[in-house]
Amino acid sequence: MPEIAAIEVIDLVKRYPRVTALDGVSLRVEPGEFFGLLGPNGAGKTTLISIVAGLTRASGGRATVMGHDVVADYRAARRLIGVVPQELVFDPFFTVRETLRFQSGYFGLRRNDDWIEEVIAHLDLTAKADANMRTLSGGMKRRVLVAQALVHRPPVIVLDEPTAGVDVELRQGLWAFIRRLNREGHTIVLTTHYLEEAQQLCGRIGMLKGGRLIALDRTQALLQRLADVQVTLRLRGELPPALRPQAFEQGDGRLTLRVASAADVEAVLAACRQAGAAIDELEVGHADLEDVFMQLMAGDRQKVAA
Repeated sequence: MPEIAAIEVIDLVKRYPRVTALDGVSLRVEPGEFFGLLGPNGAGKTTLISIVAGLTRASGGRATVMGHDVVADYRAARRLIGVVPQELVFDPFFTVRETLRFQSGYFGLRRNDDWIEEVIAHLDLTAKADANMRTLSGGMKRRVLVAQALVHRPPVIVLDEPTAGVDVELRQGLWAFIRRLNREGHTIVLTTHYLEEAQQLCGRIGMLKGGRLIALDRTQALLQRLADVQVTLRLRGELPPALRPQAFEQGDGRLTLRVASAADVEAVLAACRQAGAAIDELEVGHADLEDVFMQLMAGDRQKVAA
């Protein structure tokens, strides 16, 4: 019998009067995964998260958290998930510690102070624990949002742009803590515009575009199937016409070409020499997740894993 999914959405649709935010999205996140949900602004990421968290009703399809339908069994589903939202939403009248105690109370948790203090310490909030929320910086407020999502120890944690606008030190500390939770068995779902973070952290990635799922695979499989060898050149002269279909401009006078393997690099250089184009700079390397993302968002879908 298959294991119950941490999160499963089936043919999920969300329509607004003038736009379809989600158009038949289906995906499954396994228990214990570190899963990345990527896409440009307006792709449907936050809408999908809001439906899974029970904050928005879908127009069609269904969603479950640990096997519990988010509509029919919303109380159980809500207890099993913690969501860190993009927006800095907070109550300005309480301290950090009071905020977390109230959050515990929403879930009926008593005598939760030991865990609250541990979360405060891991998120480097100890010095601000008795400070009023309205006095905190934006980065500190975001730490409190993360703490609120974790205060009831949910098995599924959704992080919607958790490091937007925060400093490098917090990002490193936050990821160390989240990795630890993942090692302990928590399922993590991450949306981020920092694609380097997604590449380092996520074992599997789904990409949304225009409300549709256009890629879903293991991170390394996406990199291997879509991100071939890249050759970046700065030329004096024109790029040979035969190479132009595989080239794109970097915006700084350089051109990048995708080739199938390192063995094809010499053919690119030979074609440039034959056309009389002198090479002033040359860089060869493998593409990263950002390159994969740009290929997919530009419509290069012939290699996308199902």
